[in-house]
Amino acid sequence: MDPLRLSLDVPLREFALRVELAVGREVVALVGPSGAGKTTLLRAIAGLQPARGRISVDGDSWLDSAQGLELPAEERSVGLVFQDYALFPHLSVRKNVEFGRKGHAGLLDRFRLAALADAKPRELSGGERQRVALARALAPDPAVLLLDEPLAALDAHTRGEVRTELQRLLRDAHRPTLVVTHDFEDAATLATRVGVLVEGRLRQLGSPAELVASPSDPFVASLTGANVLRGRARPAKELTELALPTGELIRSTDLAEGDAVAIVYPWEVTLSRSLPDDSAQNHIAGVVESLVPVGNRVRARVGPLTAEVTADSAERLDLRVGGRAVASFKATATKLLSQGP
Repeated sequence: MDPLRLSLDVPLREFALRVELAVGREVVALVGPSGAGKTTLLRAIAGLQPARGRISVDGDSWLDSAQGLELPAEERSVGLVFQDYALFPHLSVRKNVEFGRKGHAGLLDRFRLAALADAKPRELSGGERQRVALARALAPDPAVLLLDEPLAALDAHTRGEVRTELQRLLRDAHRPTLVVTHDFEDAATLATRVGVLVEGRLRQLGSPAELVASPSDPFVASLTGANVLRGRARPAKELTELALPTGELIRSTDLAEGDAVAIVYPWEVTLSRSLPDDSAQNHIAGVVESLVPVGNRVRARVGPLTAEVTADSAERLDLRVGGRAVASFKATATKLLSQGP
């Protein structure tokens, strides 16, 4: 049986948060836009937010509205890492960690904090503060670990490195862990399963690979980084044609008819300066609206599409903002979904 099981109903101002979820000794990330109910869900589990429904951990009930049971926050075995880490600025690293559990200094070695034991939070980097917050949350050996936007406070330069380190630390914690974030890349790196939460409902729950390969709706596809092109689909011999409002025709091997969306990921899109002579069925010419370096790759926005190409390719093509390019992608790389919200 999964250690953490919950079925919650939390009335909010514009909608009700209604979520059923079972979490094993794994990391599950909930990703979605601001205001979707992600932080509210964590607070409800921790006992900091009134809620109705059921929460059980290792067979013990924390909340059972039907039975009139609702454990207060101090009686729930939860380790909570806040978005801003909420470290005590006047306490040393050692004292911050020991606030969670006296004499549990072994975590300093485990989290590579021993050399920083006497430092104050203001003397630490963002990644170091995160490790202190996580060590403090784990010090009382909680049954459940909750993290609220754990990477949001980091700058872009350190985010990738800290993300990889946090993945290892959460895996080694080996307990039911819920991470909430608005960033799918963070969720996909940290978690074995990802749930997409929108207006209090789980749109889809699965492995990161499943969400990319088979998004349940256009919103999930967009959240995972896909290009989403809306149009009108009709059969065309062995393919389906999607007529875009701008007049272009997009071809796909998927079947669809009527209002639909085409989904294609940036890494499936190639760029050229003129119409290429290749096997790709789909070509959209347009103005290069933006060029954003990401490591050794470049994300280029051409008309309605984002393409991801190597930095060498961008240089060889002499891509420039305001110039023109042709974005190409294959029919087999183009998924079709019925029109959604």
